[in-house]
Formats: sequence, structure tokens, C-alpha cells
Amino acid sequence: MGGLAYNWNDYVLALPITLLALFSIGILLIDLMIPPETKWANAVTALIGVVFSAAGVYKIQLMLDQRHSAGTIGMMRTVIMDRFALYFFYLFLAGTAVAILMSIRYMKDEHENHGEYYALMLLSVIGMMCMAAGGDIVLIFIGLELMAISTYVLVGFLRRDRRSNEAALKYLLLGAFSSGIFAYGLSLFYGLTGHTNLIDINRELTRILAHEPHNPVAIIALLTTITGLLFKIAAIPFHQWAPDAYEGAPTSITGFMSVAVKAAGWAMLLRILLWGLYPMRTIWVPMLVFVSIATMTGANFAALTQTNTKRLLAYSSIAHVGYMLLGMVAGSATEFSIDGLKGILVYLLVYTFMNLGAFGVITSLRHRNVIGDELDDLNGLYARAPVEAVLMLIFLLSLAGIPPLAGFWGKYFIFFSLIESGHYALAALGVLYSVFGLYYYLKMANAMFMSQPEGGRLPVSWSMRIALAVTGFATVFIGIMPEKFIDIVNWTLGMPQGATTARLFVR
Repeated sequence: MGGLAYNWNDYVLALPITLLALFSIGILLIDLMIPPETKWANAVTALIGVVFSAAGVYKIQLMLDQRHSAGTIGMMRTVIMDRFALYFFYLFLAGTAVAILMSIRYMKDEHENHGEYYALMLLSVIGMMCMAAGGDIVLIFIGLELMAISTYVLVGFLRRDRRSNEAALKYLLLGAFSSGIFAYGLSLFYGLTGHTNLIDINRELTRILAHEPHNPVAIIALLTTITGLLFKIAAIPFHQWAPDAYEGAPTSITGFMSVAVKAAGWAMLLRILLWGLYPMRTIWVPMLVFVSIATMTGANFAALTQTNTKRLLAYSSIAHVGYMLLGMVAGSATEFSIDGLKGILVYLLVYTFMNLGAFGVITSLRHRNVIGDELDDLNGLYARAPVEAVLMLIFLLSLAGIPPLAGFWGKYFIFFSLIESGHYALAALGVLYSVFGLYYYLKMANAMFMSQPEGGRLPVSWSMRIALAVTGFATVFIGIMPEKFIDIVNWTLGMPQGATTARLFVR
């Protein structure tokens, strides 16, 4: 495991990333040779790249299973390729595939159907994979910046749209500022421990804190590092970029950001806090209590007054971050509750499909001169596109956590972990805000089913129909038959069905 030189094991571990890089370059070359009317070939090439990359991930999975191993360390100890990383790889690729399907007709209608769009999506996924599998803070930061820079460009991809340009600029400035704070925190940990490897940082912090529990350098490093982490998942008070970026970005990219980019932020947060900074949990757990309450409160109240559907779902997305942070809070000062981590992973899985589906319906509203992102654009949607309206209702009820839909299980495991760990007040508050959030979801449903339709029948492309069918089926199927997907999460954590402990770390 590991070593000072690259070997065949390292090339296998790099296979998903290598394939995505080759296909992104291939898209740029193909785009030069095809006429404007066949630009859909770029999207098809990107989809094929996602499938090939998923096959590469599966090859790594088979390799680990053959070795009866939960994970391996490679690339000169910079990569931790474990089940945790593979789980997130599959999530990134699934979200990207659906976002690509959503983009085909949308980018054509926006007259911005360029190969660079799909190439940047694949490059951003490469960065996400480095964040999820990074065992070294240098690799994690490089992956973060690759993902962030690609996303900055994608948010501003509608060059003729002032909102898109403004959103990209705000996102760039705030993102660069947060990345600087994050890098400062990581550099302090390097200076304090003398290591960039997360496992080595964990070991050195344990030794340092045993002699000096409140080391001032360690506390400052933690504060600055966690600021960068909370920015990437859009937790209050580091959420200011999210509503503007979600509103101004192409709607298909808004959906992509809300699931894939957010999942990458969570992968990075979990990897750093649980693998590297676990000895400081007595400090960061109380911090997350405050942040989770502030995030749920601020986001739910802000969502009530929104008339733009993308901003409303942006604040909804921030509120869901608050619920997931409760899973981290479920850890006590001495022992982390594995049920809380399990709840976060289940939540991210179901959120990928239900939120992408909701943004898919909003994306389908874009046609001719109608942008389609105002609440009034949903008026009478049931009369104009009954299938899409029913699917949107399913997605909204799932986001609210109504059984028997998939979103219920995400909240169930989070609240269950809180009750098991004795955080009854936080569990009650989370349930209260879940009911509170139902109001603004039903406000969208009321516009679709009770308001008078504006305009004729809504045209929906074949690619969008596939995307909505996949997300709709997944949202209902996971909700009705969750056992298989819960088993996948148990496999990710190295725990059998019904087990209470899990093997989290690769040593």
C-alpha cells in the first residue's frame, strides 16, 4: 500500500480520472470539426465519457473486493481509495449524467451549445474525485480549485445574460476569498504538524493536543479551515454566493451545482474532519451545532419570500445543508455516531435525484422568449404538461420529507441519529423546520395545479424526458424500497446490515 514510486495499482486508481480527462479533451477536438446543427454530439460524447469513467470506478471496486479490503492507499500516499470515495464517485457521475441530459435542449435554446460547456463539466468532476479520494491536503486543494474554476466559468456561460455574468463574478470573488482562508488554515496545520497527509496530521494532532488541549495555533487553523469547508457546502453565514449563483447560472448548471458540487463539498468536509481533524472534535462539534441551527433558521425563513424558483430552491438547498449538519452534530465529544454519518450519505443519495428532478422541470420551462424561472411561470403547469407537473409535485414532497418518497429516509436517519445520541432538542427543531419548509414547497405546487395556465402546451425534449424519468423513478423507488440503497451505504461504511459500528479509516 503506497510507496515512493508509481506502480500498476496507481494507474488503476487513476483510471476514472484519466478517462474523464481524455473525453474532455476529445470533446474540445470534436467541437472544432462538427457543424452547428450536430452540436448534440458533444453531449453524447460527454455521456459516453461518464459511462466509461463509471466502468473505471467499478473496476476499482472489483479490485478492492478481490483483495477483501475496505480501501487502499496509492499515489505516494496522497490518495485514499476506499468505499467512501467510490460511493461519492458514483454520486458525482450520476448527477453529471442527468445534468448533461438536461443541458442538450436548454443550451441549444440559449444559443450557447459549445463543446467547452461539456468539457468543463467533466473537468469539474475530476476535481470532485480528487476532493473525495484525497488523503493529502495538497491534492484536496488542487481538486477543489479545479472544480471551482470550472464551475465559475459554467455559471457565467450565458455570455449575453447580465445575470449570468454578475453571478459568475460574485461567485468568483467570494470563492477566491474563501479558498484563500481555507488554504491558510491548511498551511497552519502543515506548520503545526509537519505533514500534509491527513492520517499523519491526525496522529500528530493527537500527540500535540494530549499535552496542550487548547493549542492556539491548532484552534486558529481549525477556524479558518472550517470556514472554507462551510463555504463550499453553502452553510450560513457563508452562503451568500449560493442564491445569486443559482439564479444567474444556466438552469442545468444550477441543478448540477446543487447536487454534484455540493456532494463534493460534503466529501471534502467529511474527509478532512473525520480523517484529519478528528482529534479536535470537541471543538468543531459545538461549532456545527450553532451553524446547523443558524442554517436551518435563516434558509427556511428566506425561502418564504422568494418569487424566483431558482432562488427558492437555492435557499431550500441551504436548509438541507442544515439538516445534514445535524448528522455531524450527532457525534458527541468522545464518540462519533455512525448513524449520523450514515444519515448524511443516504441524504446525499436521495437529494441527488429529487433536487436534479426539480431543476429539470424548471429547465424544461425555458422555451422561446420565456426564461421560466419565476414562480408565475409554473402557473397552470398541470394543464400545459401534466406529466411534468406530477413529477414536480413528487420532487417537492420528497424534498419536504413526506413518506413514502426518498427524501423521507434522508431525514429519518438524521433525526434517528440525533435521538440515539441524546440530542432531543435538535431533533425536535429539525422536525419543526421540516414542517415549516413544507409551506414554500406547497406554494409551488399550488401554482402548478390551482392557477390558470399561461401559454400553450409545453414542449419537452426527449433528453429531458429521460432525465425526468430517471430522477422520478429513483425518487419513488428509493422511497418505497429503500433496503437495497441502505445496504449500499452500509457497504460504504464497512458495516453489515444492522451493525452499530463501522470501519471508517484506512490505516
